Amino acid sequence: MKQRLEDLDWKNLGFKYRDLPYRYEAKYQNGEWQEGKLTEDSTMTFSEGAEILHYGQEIFEGLKAYRRKDGKINLFRPDENAHRFALSAKRLAMPPFPEDRFVDAVKQVVLANKEFVPPYDSGATLYVRPLMVGTSKVLGVEKADEYTFRIFAVPVGAYIKGLNPADYIVSDYDRAAYAGTGRAKTSGNYASSLLPAVDAHQNGYADCLYLDPREHKYVDEFGGANFYGITQEGQFVTPKSKSILVSITKRSLLEVAKWQGLDPVERQITLEEAFNMKEAGAMGTAAVISPVGSITYKGKKHVIYSETETGPITTKLYNELVDIQYGNKKGPDGWVQTLE
Repeated sequence: MKQRLEDLDWKNLGFKYRDLPYRYEAKYQNGEWQEGKLTEDSTMTFSEGAEILHYGQEIFEGLKAYRRKDGKINLFRPDENAHRFALSAKRLAMPPFPEDRFVDAVKQVVLANKEFVPPYDSGATLYVRPLMVGTSKVLGVEKADEYTFRIFAVPVGAYIKGLNPADYIVSDYDRAAYAGTGRAKTSGNYASSLLPAVDAHQNGYADCLYLDPREHKYVDEFGGANFYGITQEGQFVTPKSKSILVSITKRSLLEVAKWQGLDPVERQITLEEAFNMKEAGAMGTAAVISPVGSITYKGKKHVIYSETETGPITTKLYNELVDIQYGNKKGPDGWVQTLE
């Protein structure tokens, strides 16, 4: 059933799928991308032999559309999502979708569903989900030669409401291999994190923190977000690794941290060092920043700043980035693209 605008409570949307009027679809056939178009059909049909069902050629993206104070709509760095999507495609042996067409398709979907972009100050946004799957029929292990690219959008509330510190636990599992697909945004990475996440949630934790898959000595990332810390000397640090996702929020916060004099750096961070951070957070598109209240490892809880209050540096970083996303403050050229 199609989502009706009048049935939405902007303050209580949650983070779940809704069937909006329009989405975009394009097919890759005969060695090239065909002309794409908007469609009202929210279903995808393919053979039981489709490559995606057997060997996992799938990638996706996540970005948001923000309603400004003046009623216009902002997109935050969609060109970066287009570029990461292309990198993910190459890693999965898929044909990259042209980056300019990606951005144009995102804009088409947002504008076609513009009445579903939540009001300014509602705490909600329009979440945009591009994806690509291999659809040709295969039996042996091989890449597909036909693909479907699609973008749909869903109005969502905050993935995690407000800057509320959360508790995390260090996982005994690996999220991705060192030289595997960790840097690509592909479903397999998230599938492997589901069991650890279920265990974490059942024990009262927000998510897992994963260590590097080679030595289990350095911090990698959370199940659905990158890690950052503020050292006791006031430096913004975030892990550098071949097994973690290339994050657009992370790249943006590295810039914001530079403006705020935090001398940001990407480097290896030992688990012991993470326990002794002045502040720490999980950063990503869905939550922007979720402060880390504590990290539990081998039964011992390590509190970072506070389990009930958000640190001043984290608060400042969050406010700066959100103000840019909503158009309340000017960011660097190209960071925001404004629609009608």
